[in-house]
Formats: sequence, structure tokens, C-alpha cells
Amino acid sequence: MPKATTATAKEKTTKTTHTTKTASRVRPTSDNGKAIKPTDRKVFVLDTSVILYDHSAIQNFQEHDVAIPITVLEELDNFKKGNDIKNFEAREFIRFIDKLSSEHKLQEWIPLNGKTKGSFRVVMNGSVNLDAVKVFGDKNDHHILNSALQIQQEQPDRKVVLVTKDINLRLKARALNLISEDYETGKIQDVAGLYTGNDTLEDVPPNLVNDLYEKGVCEVDKIMPAPPADNHFFILKSFKNSILSFYNASEKLLERVDKQAAFGVKPRNAEQTFALHALLNPNIKLVSIQGVAGTGKTLLALASALEQRRDYKQIYLARPIVPLSNKDIGYLPGDIKSKLNPYMEPLWDNLKYIQNQFAENSKEYQKIRDMVELEKLMITPLAYIRGRSLSNIFFIVDEAQNLTPHEVKTVISRAGENTKIIFTGDIYQIDTPYLDSQSNGLSYLIDRAKNHPLYAHVTLTKGERSELANLANELL
Repeated sequence: MPKATTATAKEKTTKTTHTTKTASRVRPTSDNGKAIKPTDRKVFVLDTSVILYDHSAIQNFQEHDVAIPITVLEELDNFKKGNDIKNFEAREFIRFIDKLSSEHKLQEWIPLNGKTKGSFRVVMNGSVNLDAVKVFGDKNDHHILNSALQIQQEQPDRKVVLVTKDINLRLKARALNLISEDYETGKIQDVAGLYTGNDTLEDVPPNLVNDLYEKGVCEVDKIMPAPPADNHFFILKSFKNSILSFYNASEKLLERVDKQAAFGVKPRNAEQTFALHALLNPNIKLVSIQGVAGTGKTLLALASALEQRRDYKQIYLARPIVPLSNKDIGYLPGDIKSKLNPYMEPLWDNLKYIQNQFAENSKEYQKIRDMVELEKLMITPLAYIRGRSLSNIFFIVDEAQNLTPHEVKTVISRAGENTKIIFTGDIYQIDTPYLDSQSNGLSYLIDRAKNHPLYAHVTLTKGERSELANLANELL
């Protein structure tokens, strides 16, 4: 079998900061400097599954206190050896607790670092009025339940919440009148290994490359031992030649990918060819394109939209509004269109680039002008998307790395019949203060949607804007 030069289709572990239905935004001190009452701060009891999922979870509960049952530490001891992610999480958490408690006893409430954080303690096994072990049997999970019941019994004036990723344990907790919640996901741990959507396979037998070129299709098991992710792209190389291909999940076949232009825009490298293939494929309803500045993300998306203008009622171009100098757009003069112009100029630049490929008296040039005037092609802010139903729309969301995971979900959930949504952006160029390469919506989408038959992703790495732009990406 041929060998891959990269391994991009592996499942990656995700990470999150914890947000719960009961977690408030109240800080330990109010605006007038007065301390918040201890009874207003909740106590979150963490299960082993949460620690193995995110060793830093203990720090993600704002001003609230965190309790770790002694049973959790006992279970973590069984996970500390090994090379899996869960082993790493166990070791890191144990080191963190050891460092934090170096001058304290673990049964005391030990302050977590930072004025806005609460405290933590380890809960030893004690007597409880309602014994989960007697109710459900002698298991570690039930000792953890008892730890939460013990705190609830010791501090009846505070709200105690068991946090676990074990659904059955949450149900048992609720059966004992304990509040229980999941540890929410949304933060990507391994950004460097994020799904790229394409691979290069070396040492492919020349006869298979020739068959794929001549017939246009090839059975996937002839080239690789297991089917790849749905809608995955490949560069297949033999010692004689190479070919671009695409895994059609519905047909279970590798298909030849030919270079094709979109409204006068031609791909300049293999990755751009893959991107255009996904953008022009009517069976793929959701596409994401990730890449640094100058790789052609927005241009390819816009050109493909214009190429398919007859297949959709409207083309929407949108960008998240990132306030200038931390000021909202309300301070800008003029009507809403005038206020939005500073944010939408990059979209207009790409549209003008496509338009200027044609003579001013040509049908193509006039068609773009007419589409804008008749609002067949609209540039709009994302702020107005909530609550709408978008049917028969080709929707491009530029700079999607500035969206939260919830915002990405909101956009996709607006899609009606015959709607295609494109997200473009660079996960390393974040303009909003509360997002990063791990927590932004584009990273979240790529990680979560991969291997879905309606979704395709392509990462562009080669800059095509200009040599000067490449200099900035490579050297600065």
C-alpha cells in the first residue's frame, strides 16, 4: 500500500473551557469593592472523566469553588502511566495539585490563583445521610456521588453541582436530588494537527494512477487499506506521474479531480483546485477553507458563487463585525451601509478583482454590476442572521475565525432548502479579544464536521497573492 506523507485524518481530542447552566458571571468582589457572600458561590464537584478530558478544568469555574473527591485521585493514579491523551491529562493534573497544595493541607479550601477565582479542596470519604453506595452498590462512581452529597450536607445553604461526562452518573445524581451537569466542549487542543482535508500519498503503483486518469474513478481499497474521511482530497504520486483525486463517500470511490475555472478565476495550485472542486460540487452543502493571507480563500469562494449564480436565488457575503479600537459601529457616521463599509472593503476588493478580469463593456462585467444593484449579490453583517431562515442562498462567511463556536452553529442552523454555506478564515489571525486558535468557531467547525458526507474542508498553504505578500507570511 502507498504511504501517506501526512496523517491528517486522525481524530483529535478537543478541549473546552467549562460553561454550565448554573455558572454565573458574578465576581468575588462587586463594582463597589464589597465581597460577594460565600453562599452566592457554588461548589462544583468534578468527576474523573472531567479531569481526563481537561486537566485544567479546575481553573475554569470563575469565582466558584471546586471539590475533588479522594476517589478521583485514586482513579487518576491508575491513568498516570502511558502515552495516551488521558494519561497526559492525569499526570498534568496530579502535578498541578501537588504544586498548588505544597503549603496547604488538601482538606482545606485552597485558593486558586487569581482574584476572580474560587478555591478547591479534596473531599475525603465521610458519613452521609443518603448513602449512594447503599442505594446503587459499592462502585467508585457511587463514592464520588457520596462526596457531592457530603458537601451538600455540610453546606446546605450553597448550591452543589456534580460535573461529569458520564451520562449515567448524571442520572444517578439527579435521582439523589443532586444537580448534575456535563462539562461542555468547544476548545481544540491540537491545533497543529487540525484536519487539513487533503493528503499526499507516495509510492502509488503507476498502473492505478493510469487507471484513475483514464477511467476517472478507482476503487479506494486498491490504493489504501481503509476508506478515508468523507470528501477527502488526495495527491496520488507514483515514481512516474501524479494525479489529483477526491473520495466520493456516497459512491465509495476515488474520483479524478480536474482543474476547472470559476467565473474567470483559475486555480494556481493543487490545494486551490481541491477548494474549487468542493465549492462547485452541488452535493457538498458545507465547506470550510482555512489558510493564511493571500492563499485565495475569499476569492475562490466568491468566484464559485458567481459561477453558480443561476442555481441560487441570492449570494450573501458576510463578515463578523470586529469593532475598531474597541468601539462599536454605532460611533461611525452615516447610515448602516456607511457604517459597514470599513469592515466590508476586503469583500469588495475581491469582487472588483473578479470584475476587472473582463472588459467594462463585456456581459460578465455588467452582470456583476447588475447583481449588486438588484441585490442578487448582497454584502451583509452577521448580526442580522439570528432568527432568519435562509433558503436557496449561497452564503459566504469570511473571517470565520472571529466567530465563536456558538455563532458558527447559529449560522449553519439558519440554512434552508438548497442553501450552501462557506466559511473562510485563518485560525491563527484572531481579531477578537476572547478567542484564540483553539477556541474560535472555525477551528471548532473543522474539528467537529470532518467526515460528514455534506461537508468538505481544504487547508490552503501556498500564498498566491504576490511574492511580497509571501515574504510577510514566511519571514515576519
